[in-house]
Amino acid sequence: MALFESYERRIDQINAVLNSYGISSVEEAEKITKDAGLDVYEQVKKIQPICFENACWAYTVGAAIAIKKGAVKAADAAAAIGEGLQAFCIPGSVADHRKVGLGHGNLGKMLLEEETECFCFLAGHESFAAAEGAIGIAEKANKVRQKPLRVILNGLGKDAAQIISRINGFTFVETKYDYKEAKVNVVYEKAYSDGLRATVKCYGADDVQEGVAIMHMENVGVSITGNSTNPTRFQHPVAGTYKKECIEQGKKYFSVASGGGTGRTLHPDNMAAGPASYGMTDTMGRMHSDAQFAGSSSVPAHVEMMGLIGMGNNPMVGATVAVAVSIEEAHKAGKC
Repeated sequence: MALFESYERRIDQINAVLNSYGISSVEEAEKITKDAGLDVYEQVKKIQPICFENACWAYTVGAAIAIKKGAVKAADAAAAIGEGLQAFCIPGSVADHRKVGLGHGNLGKMLLEEETECFCFLAGHESFAAAEGAIGIAEKANKVRQKPLRVILNGLGKDAAQIISRINGFTFVETKYDYKEAKVNVVYEKAYSDGLRATVKCYGADDVQEGVAIMHMENVGVSITGNSTNPTRFQHPVAGTYKKECIEQGKKYFSVASGGGTGRTLHPDNMAAGPASYGMTDTMGRMHSDAQFAGSSSVPAHVEMMGLIGMGNNPMVGATVAVAVSIEEAHKAGKC
């Protein structure tokens, strides 16, 4: 039985990348990580339990490359992990063309560098995938950063934000936008746990103006959009407007569009456009993003269809950070 999904379509280029680092096989890559005291497979499964086998092996390969390259810092390890993810991209696929694997590695690198103060999952509050990614980052990134990275969720709907906060143990922050003053105010805040999860703040906006104001209030430096719900009425317009205003103010902002893939067909009710809705999230993502991923922010099968691996883009961000941090910790412990 094949080790992971679409093994035959991937293994030649995986081996080519591994061989360039003096690693003979995927199995040897696993041994390198195990010898360093890492259980990458379990780490990845823990972040998104429904991920595919190839996701666990892609991170194992990436971690082995990072160790072989002598990456001491988590930020450098993240970039090396991206090489492993890129090796798993099926040749000729959307993910391959967009260099999504390398993009994930570079995003993880940015989140582990001190210059980035706040990372935002700019979601429609459509799924718990943003939560899965946020948990992975909150639990790991700050172990190696001098100044803690703030992680927020910013989506449409205050009720949805509160539900997600309560289920995941995040801090729900209720805001009210003053349309006269063009200013957002915090009116209520509640932490739904005592641990690290409570450091993740979850906002629910009523509209785009409030969403943009929340981005400014938190001084978001990097964000990733979700595509499942409300992409045309919330997250892409928020990212685009915030991008424009950051440019005007001379602020640095790196925007990641989490997908689009071959062109997501939005529900006609969402679009009032019928067949013309095809490809809309892909188009909107191109309008504001510094990097564009491929496939769903949450659904493993959709990301797999784009030729990457079977794991949602948002949980992948958490996995990249988590594995990179564990490599730095292994170095500190003298294990690699």
